[in-house]
Amino acid sequence: MSTTKSVAPLPEFPQFTIVPQTPQIIALMTIMRDRKTSRGDFVFYADRLFRLLMEEGLSHLPFTKKVITTPTNVAYEGLEFGSQLCGVSIIRAGESMENALRQIAPHVRIGKILIQRKEDGSGTSQHYYTKVPKDIASRTVLLLDPMLATGGSVCCAISELLKLGVPEDRILFLNMIAAPEGVKNVLTKHPKIKIVSIALDDCLNDQKYILPGIGDFGDRYFGTDVTSDEPESSTASS
Repeated sequence: MSTTKSVAPLPEFPQFTIVPQTPQIIALMTIMRDRKTSRGDFVFYADRLFRLLMEEGLSHLPFTKKVITTPTNVAYEGLEFGSQLCGVSIIRAGESMENALRQIAPHVRIGKILIQRKEDGSGTSQHYYTKVPKDIASRTVLLLDPMLATGGSVCCAISELLKLGVPEDRILFLNMIAAPEGVKNVLTKHPKIKIVSIALDDCLNDQKYILPGIGDFGDRYFGTDVTSDEPESSTASS
């Protein structure tokens, strides 16, 4: 049985954090990992987990001190976000995280990056498309992709953001499940970014799948898994 540690999961990479492993988080992840979970439940609980991930991620953003006056006419020294946000999803699976981000930051701007792994067996990724706000270089970027396996796609996306003038230390990568190999690859190449994950799994197998993993997240979330034997609804919304 795989276990996930909530304290210093990779001591050599303090930029990597996993959300506190509460009983709720573990129970929700158990549902997500179960091969018998229906697509409807998979989507529902993924959305719940993404909301929790976004809330944790906001705690890692830059803040500045701010003094306000309360309704009782008392000065209060608090904090405010240090910069405006921009979410950037790595198409396709990263788009599943956008709704959770909008729920906690209704006016956030969303960009897209399309990156695909080459089919030559090299494990390398190729960039195809980017559409982001023109002022992205002045914003803190939340990079979104549910799975961190080898880290190839994420590194490619980070390189594109750097070309657009986004400072490396203003990039926060949020994901559901990370493999140690991917975390090490990304943070070795880009040591100034931060990564927040819901779970750190054991390893990658020979086919570069995360173990114990969750399967192909995009297929399970968007219903494109051709091996699924779940009955289809006759309604147009299925």
